[in-house]
Amino acid sequence: MEKKLKDLREEYLKIPIPKELNDVVQAALNEKPRKKPRVGRNILVSAAAALLIVTASVNISPAAAKAMRDIPIVEKVIKVITFVEWKEEANNSSAVIKTPAISGLENKQLEDSLNDKYLSESKQLYKEFTDSMSKLKEGEKGNISVESGYVILTDNETILSVQRYTDTIQASSSTESQFDTVDKKNEVLLTLNSLFKDDRYLQVISENIKEQMKRQMAEDPEKIYWVEDDDFTAFKGIAENQNFYINEDGKLVIAFNSYEAAPGYMGAVEFIIPTKVLSNLLVGDQYIH
Repeated sequence: MEKKLKDLREEYLKIPIPKELNDVVQAALNEKPRKKPRVGRNILVSAAAALLIVTASVNISPAAAKAMRDIPIVEKVIKVITFVEWKEEANNSSAVIKTPAISGLENKQLEDSLNDKYLSESKQLYKEFTDSMSKLKEGEKGNISVESGYVILTDNETILSVQRYTDTIQASSSTESQFDTVDKKNEVLLTLNSLFKDDRYLQVISENIKEQMKRQMAEDPEKIYWVEDDDFTAFKGIAENQNFYINEDGKLVIAFNSYEAAPGYMGAVEFIIPTKVLSNLLVGDQYIH
């Protein structure tokens, strides 16, 4: 048992990380977790800590996954864990980037493709943050806050829905999210169009969202959506690759990032689509009901 865990940890340490972290990884592995820094605290760049938090007990790579599966006491359960977390604070700016990983799928091609995507997204976000810091002049403050993480929206016998989000504050704030919904039984990634018989769903869902927008604005004057017909920025309809997930109640939820369907102060917005509106268009009721 001890040898398998040791092998697993060694495999983890072989996973590529951004070049900027090479000098601090080993030190971070030997340190105790630090308290979460306050956003806005000003420290010198030379003293900034890029902290790599290792969750060595459960991590993903082909060899590591096999080693974990070979440990008798670990059940084969599909779940989402924090694969790696990067933290950095410098020049009145901070970044906290948590990378999720899915484990327990028999479909290793799907599991690896999702985890590779999540790690690639986090690396790119980290690179963008460090690049912006490197462009600052001496004594200049960045005043940037980036927080990226994930939320398990649905986890039942049938599906697993995971949201990855990035909140950015720099003069103004914005939120961007991406969603993945996995059929846990058949171990396939669900797409929006795979849920429907044909593309009629695009217009039906779009019209329902417009109705919800208008109703919400009528009920609450603080809410504004870009839905007026004479507005060149008006919401025209959802896209085939529209962000979506299926909630715990088995309802389809359509999601928009900041500024996609409403002014920035509204943030990211979501609309639950009534199943009765979709019932004649669905391939079946396995997921949405």
